[in-house]
Amino acid sequence: MKISNLKKLKEKDLIVFDLDGTLIRTKSPMDKEMSELVVKLLETKMVAVIGGGKYEVFQELFLNQLKLKKDSLKNLFLFPTTGTAFYKYDKKWKKIYSLFLTASEVSRIKKAFLGVFQEIGYVHPRKTYGEIIENRKTQVSFSVYGQDIVRVLGIRGVRMKEEWLKNNLETKMKIASLVAKRLPNLEVRAAGFTTIDVTKKGIDKAYGIHQMQKYLKVPIKNMFFVGDAMFKGGNDYAVIKTGVDYVSVKDPEETKKIISQILN
Repeated sequence: MKISNLKKLKEKDLIVFDLDGTLIRTKSPMDKEMSELVVKLLETKMVAVIGGGKYEVFQELFLNQLKLKKDSLKNLFLFPTTGTAFYKYDKKWKKIYSLFLTASEVSRIKKAFLGVFQEIGYVHPRKTYGEIIENRKTQVSFSVYGQDIVRVLGIRGVRMKEEWLKNNLETKMKIASLVAKRLPNLEVRAAGFTTIDVTKKGIDKAYGIHQMQKYLKVPIKNMFFVGDAMFKGGNDYAVIKTGVDYVSVKDPEETKKIISQILN
């Protein structure tokens, strides 16, 4: 774990987590141990979760796994699709903002991916599960095996995604780079194990951090970020430019250690 100012953890008011690969294994429901740790954390800290998945994914894989009193939900804040939307709890979950892509932008994004696939001779896996290029309204996401591989195959799907990344990281980053060149007025980032996300220009997790500062009234110096893609080109990397204190983890097991350190 690469750690910046870990000694200050207990002093922070807001703990910010990436979702996929940090709180959960890729596209998998949060496990019981992590759920219990998050519930305990919410008793004393504000918690924000930001990730590439749409709100429905946050509900299914994260919210539905939490066993907590509704009073604690006032300390929980959700920023799905890389911070292009924000939800907070006030008797029910309410959307505070969302930054929708236009129909023209969605069309251009899809054409850019298809053009790059043809340019580099990229061949899709023989078997895919669900949409390969999904319009998430505020974000368009390409997923190598499709959006539903883990839902269909479970742990086998997780392992397939992990194996693909291990063998094809260079290809993934090349696709992201070439798509970015074709879409200079949009934001392109490698995300998760097998995903590339596209949003409006300037909308990344740094933008999300600034929205947290704006809406939650917490200075960045009082936040702490936990993510698994802090490498250059990764979708967590952008938060570094905000000056937020952070820790880079390799998986949810390391995240559990961080949360335990805060609690203890």
